[in-house]
Amino acid sequence: KEWLQEDELPKRYAGFSTCFRKEAGSSGRDIRGIFRVHQFDKVEQFVVCKDDIEESKKMQDQMLEAAEQFWQSLGIPYRVVTIVSAELNDAAIKKYDLEGWFPGQQAYRELVSCSNCTDFQSRAMEIRCGSKKMNQTSASYCHMLNSTLVATGRGICAVLENYQTPEGVVVPEVLRPYMGGMEFMPFVREAKLEKDTAPKGGKNKGGGKPGEKQPKGSKPKPAKKEAAPAPAPAPAAAA
Repeated sequence: KEWLQEDELPKRYAGFSTCFRKEAGSSGRDIRGIFRVHQFDKVEQFVVCKDDIEESKKMQDQMLEAAEQFWQSLGIPYRVVTIVSAELNDAAIKKYDLEGWFPGQQAYRELVSCSNCTDFQSRAMEIRCGSKKMNQTSASYCHMLNSTLVATGRGICAVLENYQTPEGVVVPEVLRPYMGGMEFMPFVREAKLEKDTAPKGGKNKGGGKPGEKQPKGSKPKPAKKEAAPAPAPAPAAAA
């Protein structure tokens, strides 16, 4: 429980934390690599402001702008989408997703989620703002907002895919001071190619076409037997 005064708002925070994803209902989704993992780290933005919808909308726009500047600095192509109301959870009244371009998937995938939860969370935690005014039965609750800045694993995926060359990966310019001045990371071994799982040589024990799967419980079809040639006629007896 906390009671904040309006003159000390808004409060802006950035936090780094280890997160754990619930895997229920996502079996088999993005199971390769580090794009979607059970445990990951991320930097999150938080804002606590007064209970004014125009003020919280302004804070949400600023948080989204900070996220855009971060991904622009890395040179990652992206788009911003507004989530339709039917897809929102009970907490947020409005949410933006910043989706980065992943060339390997030929798709935009989520990098940032920016939500305005108004007083949904502050009511649960009893975080109020201001003091009781005349004819007011209770103090108002603060508005609370949150937004991703970067999830480290997915950020690495975005950089590797967008800066990859046949010889290696170009280091984004803004990251070079943190990489000891390194500008390029060459590949040190060849990529493993996926093996073709289709049957070779056209052989199929099931009797169907090469590569055709037989239904479960069905017996292999026997190979067709060719008719034996008719016997040659016996020679005529000598007169």
